[in-house]
Amino acid sequence: MTMRDAIASFVQDGGTVALEGFTHLIPTAAGHEIIRQGRRDLTVVRMTADIVVDQMLAGGCVSRLVSSFVGNSAAGSLGELRRRIERADPEPLVYEEYSHYGMVCRYLAGAQRLPFYPLRSYGGSDLTGVNQGLRKVTSPYPGPDGEPEQVYVVPPLNPDVTIVHAQRADRSGNTQLWGLTGIQAEAVYAARKAIVVVEEVVDDEVVRSDPNRTLIPAHAVDAVVECPRGAHPSFAQGYYDRDNAFYRAWSHISKDPERLRNWLAEWVYGTRDHAEYTAKFGEEFWASLAVGEALSRPVNYGRRL
Repeated sequence: MTMRDAIASFVQDGGTVALEGFTHLIPTAAGHEIIRQGRRDLTVVRMTADIVVDQMLAGGCVSRLVSSFVGNSAAGSLGELRRRIERADPEPLVYEEYSHYGMVCRYLAGAQRLPFYPLRSYGGSDLTGVNQGLRKVTSPYPGPDGEPEQVYVVPPLNPDVTIVHAQRADRSGNTQLWGLTGIQAEAVYAARKAIVVVEEVVDDEVVRSDPNRTLIPAHAVDAVVECPRGAHPSFAQGYYDRDNAFYRAWSHISKDPERLRNWLAEWVYGTRDHAEYTAKFGEEFWASLAVGEALSRPVNYGRRL
């Protein structure tokens, strides 16, 4: 599908949308299309809420955020998010906070259709004081001392739609990614619908030649969108590097509400799609983010003749 059609089909006002990708393969282009289409009152789930979440907040799309980290990836702050949480400006943001592992456990519970997922790491944590969704249950098995044991649990996550970015997929949706793989596969399995955005759609033979790299199989995918450079300003391992200058600039852009509105007007609302967005940068800019080869050695999947 096109990005426009995929977002129109699967992202609805008031829905819960997971956008996952850790450090690289961040589905920025999908976030921009959600802004263009004017979606409202979304619950956004993203373990590492970063620039794309800040932009969606500024676009008026998000009323609730479920996350375990907020920040501009070691390059500064998120101005719109801070205004919403610190001053309810221009309106409040409901923020539901977990630890990273707590979010992983929520996705695992959602993917396995479990009622909850146990974890020990909240013992001694003050997160339980700010998140009423964290509960304790009595283990059906004795603890290390032989006595009944109370264990913290988190509820499952089952987004209406999960959107992830990856390096490549075939037309059926068998999706391959490498580098930092994060929680993308579990987030897809947990969702009711899933959109996979890829740098390129490849022939079936490419996927079949390296089956272990297929982390998300076709049966879990509802839409495949080919969108080169769709993770910018983050990077796609083996395709282009991280745009560090943009990350540094974003703190200054988002700190000033008027400057932020002007940026959205030019780069999101002012572009028809991500192809037009990337074209505005020019090929000289993209050449500056080009990556060299660091090839993985081939493996032999041969079997008995």
